[in-house]
Amino acid sequence: MINTSKYTRQFYPVKNPTRKWADKTYIDHAPIWCSVDLRDGNQSLIIPMSLEEKLEFFRLLVKIGFKEIEVGFPAASETEYTFLRTLIDNDMIPDDVTIQVLTQSREHIIRKTFDALKGCKNAIVHLYNSTSVAQREQVFRKSKEEIIKIATDGAELFEKIAAETGTNYRYEYSPESFTGTEPEFALEICNAVLDVWKPTKDRKVIINLPVTVELSSPHVYADQIEYMCDNLKYRDSVVVSLHPHNDRGCAIADSELGILAGADRIEGTIFGNGERTGNVDIVTLALNMYSQGVEPELDFTDMPSIAELYEKVTRMKVYDRQPYAGKLVFAAFSGSHQDAIAKGMRWREEKGTDTWTVPYLPIDPGDVGRVYETDVIRINSQSGKGGIGYLLEHNFGYVLPAQMREDVGYTVKGVSDRAHKELSPAEVLEVFTDEYVNVNNHVKLVDYHFVRTPEIHVTLTVEINGRKIEATATGNGRLDAVSNAIKSVVDIEFSQLTYEEHALTKGSSAQAITYVSITLENNKKVWGAGVNDDIIASSISALFSAINRSIEK
Repeated sequence: MINTSKYTRQFYPVKNPTRKWADKTYIDHAPIWCSVDLRDGNQSLIIPMSLEEKLEFFRLLVKIGFKEIEVGFPAASETEYTFLRTLIDNDMIPDDVTIQVLTQSREHIIRKTFDALKGCKNAIVHLYNSTSVAQREQVFRKSKEEIIKIATDGAELFEKIAAETGTNYRYEYSPESFTGTEPEFALEICNAVLDVWKPTKDRKVIINLPVTVELSSPHVYADQIEYMCDNLKYRDSVVVSLHPHNDRGCAIADSELGILAGADRIEGTIFGNGERTGNVDIVTLALNMYSQGVEPELDFTDMPSIAELYEKVTRMKVYDRQPYAGKLVFAAFSGSHQDAIAKGMRWREEKGTDTWTVPYLPIDPGDVGRVYETDVIRINSQSGKGGIGYLLEHNFGYVLPAQMREDVGYTVKGVSDRAHKELSPAEVLEVFTDEYVNVNNHVKLVDYHFVRTPEIHVTLTVEINGRKIEATATGNGRLDAVSNAIKSVVDIEFSQLTYEEHALTKGSSAQAITYVSITLENNKKVWGAGVNDDIIASSISALFSAINRSIEK
């Protein structure tokens, strides 16, 4: 790179960290969730949401199950003020949902914020001011004592206005740019605010410790959170909240380690939209917990609909590989992956187990509204026999013999390769039926008649190049007799005739399918399939399919 010397470490690690969090293996319960989609998410959009779009998004967040939703900065603009008043005046906030509003530590802004909340039943008023070394020195040019006074003046004004208005809202304080703040100073300013508010177990205060800009590896943040949790005053009356951003791509890790370090609450957005590289993605974080058997207390069972509405109102896109939510996150194109998934699914059916351990699928795609038939096994030139066979079986009821799967797999992959595209399930079925099922393009079966004498005797009528030919033969079974009759009129030698049959499990229950293979003189095995209401007819059609396909080999 050009010049690494211009960059210095702007974070401040905890001295002598205890790291109790490092001994914890997993998160055992969901945190309190707060969606900040309507604030952080909205302010980061190229085109901010309209009032109607915000209302639609708010209803989605309520439906998902968020009990705390930050709705904006009502003193910052008329649009945000109107949105808040629309929610309150139209009684759109459920009784079990608390809205959160943001305010800087400035008197006229705080007063307008409380004014905007008139008539609201449940609210969190969120006070913040920046505390990092860079902000103190470069932006505010104030001492630590002056920065603390900004925070405590705002906290005192909260108490004064609450007394004037008779409101009993909950309070939240954020030392903004916490990750660039010395841990000792962050603790000092948070404790100073807590001394003003004097929280109780019945009226807890939220101390929010944001990764305003991600400056360090996640373990450093975990140390900072554990330090704060161990040293905050009124700890049993304080909800420690995290607000991670994703500048280093570690917001999920910051959150998970922060929870292990003692945090109680997470502020984030669905799908991670936010300033710069975004906020922590609550969908990913919640479903990571779900994949470990922890109830996330948020409902993402219809992920496609959630993503669709999100994309509509934000004009953002859910990336195809976005964890749990992207269109391709459960898709397996690789042959070995498809084979393992298919075998894993069969194993679950055989064992009758409820435990999910299917290879390559961390959660059951069906749990988030994804469809196995179209979302999991995806077919292209990289696919394998296992995936193609699984798709034909579970979508259309064709249980191919093991050896036939390989042959069909190569045929389907060849079509995909030549077309340079993915094949849909319907297209895979079309390739299979066109290439293998009831094929009669060279030798066409016209009629047949069996007589037991005591061997099976068949009279067979076929059409070759427009000319009808009758042949007779005997055999130790119907298919053997037909095989011998065909050999008498077609210049082709084959042996080792094998077949399997079953009723179709999809579509018409009256139909049967037979799979037949013949071995040519060059030891090449050729497969054919036949579908008919009659099992004898389906087996004969399968044999004719194999013979017709062998002529093309």
